[in-house]
Amino acid sequence: MSQSTVIKRYFPVATLKQLGIEAVNNAWSTGLMDGGEKNEEIKKIHSPVDGNLIASVRMATAADYNNVVNTAQEAFLIWRQMPAPKRGEIVRQIGNKLRENKEALGRLVSYEMGKIVQEGLGEVQEMIDICDFAVGLSRQLHGRTMHSERPSHRMYDQYHPLGIVGIISAFNFPVAVWSWNAMLAAVCGNVCIWKPSEKTPLAALACQHIIREVLADNDLPEGIFNLVIGDAGIGNLMAHDTRIPLLSATGSTPMGKKVGEAVGARLGRALLELGGNNAIIITPNADLEMAIRAVVFGAVGTCGQRCTSTRRLIVHDSVYEEVKERLLKIYANLPIGNPLQENILVGPLIDKTAAKAFEHAIAEVQIEGGKLLIGGEILSDGDYKTGTYVSPAIIEVENHYPTVQEETFGPILYLIKYSGSVEEAIALQNGVRQGLSSAIFSSNLLETETFLSAWGSDCGIANVNIGTSGAEIGGAFGGEKETGGGRESGSDAWKVYMRRQTNTINFGAELPLAQGIKFDI
Repeated sequence: MSQSTVIKRYFPVATLKQLGIEAVNNAWSTGLMDGGEKNEEIKKIHSPVDGNLIASVRMATAADYNNVVNTAQEAFLIWRQMPAPKRGEIVRQIGNKLRENKEALGRLVSYEMGKIVQEGLGEVQEMIDICDFAVGLSRQLHGRTMHSERPSHRMYDQYHPLGIVGIISAFNFPVAVWSWNAMLAAVCGNVCIWKPSEKTPLAALACQHIIREVLADNDLPEGIFNLVIGDAGIGNLMAHDTRIPLLSATGSTPMGKKVGEAVGARLGRALLELGGNNAIIITPNADLEMAIRAVVFGAVGTCGQRCTSTRRLIVHDSVYEEVKERLLKIYANLPIGNPLQENILVGPLIDKTAAKAFEHAIAEVQIEGGKLLIGGEILSDGDYKTGTYVSPAIIEVENHYPTVQEETFGPILYLIKYSGSVEEAIALQNGVRQGLSSAIFSSNLLETETFLSAWGSDCGIANVNIGTSGAEIGGAFGGEKETGGGRESGSDAWKVYMRRQTNTINFGAELPLAQGIKFDI
């Protein structure tokens, strides 16, 4: 087999060595077999933190991908026969390995993606949490027992694994969202094929190395968890592949529409987590101290590159000026810089393309009538030499502006005023095509219950007195409208990774038909 990945630079050396990156060729080639076609396409991975080259990664070919699928199919025949609590034990060991490597993996996530260290560590903790959740779930894959209308009959339903679960993850959460899918799918008896973002493959490689150790320790086939590093062409193969009954894809709405169309055409299942255009409503009855803290974290956390980032702030006119002035003071002093350093709150955007999109959106919304209050600059001098650092922006707008209606993956907060009832604010909140996360700050029970009612927020996530960003793994995560309608993580999201089967057992000596039908022969 040709060499898959050549590391050009370690950062930090001890961190990558601990995560097995020096053996990255073996880690990446899990599930691959000899005989794949030669591919000279090399992807260079640069850190948005300092612009340094971290690694050069060989991209997978169609032949590589096909070998992975074949290996996954073989592993599924073994894995599905293992009792679910035993599968949970394997996931428990994976969670423990992640605990051992939390610091190293969290720092790698920060350096490769650009989020601050606290968020990198938080992402790894999210993986640990979902492992714990999945371990408990492995003993609770409940079906129901129903009473039959026929005498001496028993009915029940049960859940079986689907087979191969494909997972396409995005750069902004290079490991956590994969784990939501992979750990639940695994305890349900499925095997997984993971295509991480080609912008952040090293964190995926590190996770694969950790999992390989656990599988080897338990004499299990490597093909239970598979990794394929490739471009959109690999994702396209996955979308059209009938051997993958479920494809979970996280990314932009345009990408999700293509995936959904391809999977739907073959009558497969698609779990889509797509764009967000999330709003926080601040009413006259809000605790402004809490609200301001939630707004700032939601708007600038991960440099505005979360699907749950706060993009619109809908404020009642009675508190509008106070909210605006307080935000401007905070934004004027936001610590921007190397996310690996302490006390930094805003790291870089993922690349220069993202920075240009940020700059373009700010220019366009001003043409449409928006008023830039602060920020909006690409920082490129001194410590910001990568050209991916930006100053978070606050812009006064109207909700109907075309740019406001779109999701820009960057730290842009649109400030919107309302003057009437909470119903007016909710209408503004709902007045976009996306429907992921939403929040209201109010101590008025009538306002908060209206927000949570059937005629309130139309989003998959609706929060009261907390922000739009930072969901716990215990609840189902996902959104409506152009966000895709998928649900991952907690609650009963596990059911999407299984096929449902209804069973009827006749323990009598006769064969009565349902609905009292007579059919004598």
